[in-house]
Amino acid sequence: MSRFQLRKSVHINLAKSTHSELRILLFKKGLSMQEVIEYFSVHLVEGDEYLNNLLDEIEYNKKVAKSTKQISSVDAESIFDAIKEDNPLGDSNA
Repeated sequence: MSRFQLRKSVHINLAKSTHSELRILLFKKGLSMQEVIEYFSVHLVEGDEYLNNLLDEIEYNKKVAKSTKQISSVDAESIFDAIKEDNPLGDSNA
């Protein structure tokens, strides 16, 4: 079996500053991004408690951000509705 049949590639997007800082950090330690991502991935799927707790934190933060975003759009609509109803200048269409 060829190497390509045994491995999968992954493409990720990082903020430019995050990518730069990560490269510098890893370069100082003599590590490649490939080595680090593979190490984390293997330990994550093997049930590393610390990494799984980080996943739980990411999941929680994503849910909070999503619910906050939903609340914000509802609040914005309510604010605009209240402004229309209580406009001290009256209806501009009248």
